[in-house]
Amino acid sequence: MRRVFGSLLVVEAVLASASTSCLKLAPKPALRVCADPNNLPFSNRAQEGFENRIAELLAADRHARLEYTWWAQRRGFVRNTLAAGTCDVVIGVPAESDSVAATLPYYRSSYVFVSRRDRGLNLASFDDPRLPKLRIGVQMIGDDFANTPPAHALARRGMTANVVGYTVYGDYGQPSPLSDIVLAVDRGDVDIAVVWGPVAGFFARRSEGRLTLSAVSPQRDSPSLPFAFEISMGVRRGDAALRTALDDFLRRRHVKIDAILDRYGIPRVERL
Repeated sequence: MRRVFGSLLVVEAVLASASTSCLKLAPKPALRVCADPNNLPFSNRAQEGFENRIAELLAADRHARLEYTWWAQRRGFVRNTLAAGTCDVVIGVPAESDSVAATLPYYRSSYVFVSRRDRGLNLASFDDPRLPKLRIGVQMIGDDFANTPPAHALARRGMTANVVGYTVYGDYGQPSPLSDIVLAVDRGDVDIAVVWGPVAGFFARRSEGRLTLSAVSPQRDSPSLPFAFEISMGVRRGDAALRTALDDFLRRRHVKIDAILDRYGIPRVERL
């Protein structure tokens, strides 16, 4: 009887060991995220951006390990990452993007005026009569000062001579390349700047209270020129299952996502 009992213990031990080995050999599924390695406040290779935090929350929610495909987020980004199949999710895309299948929007932000608090400017409109007398920083993509919504709005009003352009990509060879335009206001290189809200909110927090923000008002200059945009996650077109799963995540975890956005100083505006 002892021999039988001992044999059963050996069998159970072998089975338990095999089961444990199987568990060790079965890795978690991967959450493959497409992201920019040098694009704070959104993401960086050190995973310090708010989109990195949201990706971590998503990975934990899906019981998945987080993997990144790093690529500079500019022309060709989607083609070389999501469309190429090297990753499956972009954490932040315009909700109206036609290059991806967008989820429900999870925040809505706006371009904002950034100025030094001690100047007391408190501008919120492109029609403020003080604006033509100020040196204005504006984000641009090309060299014609007419390719971002604020640049269009300034050009429509004939304000080009007092405009200083800052590329939306910044000096990519430096850490935090998007900070240039906000730091220019803090240094006094320009009197005021019009900056995409998440960039302005994050870097203004580093000024120890010297900078103040005000959302551009109204939220659009014309039906074709909005200043406020909804931001979603993006997946490959046709990946309906993943988009549905992400929509469910965004509904369930919106409180924690909002807390992450608050922690990074991301300004949000309501849809009017």
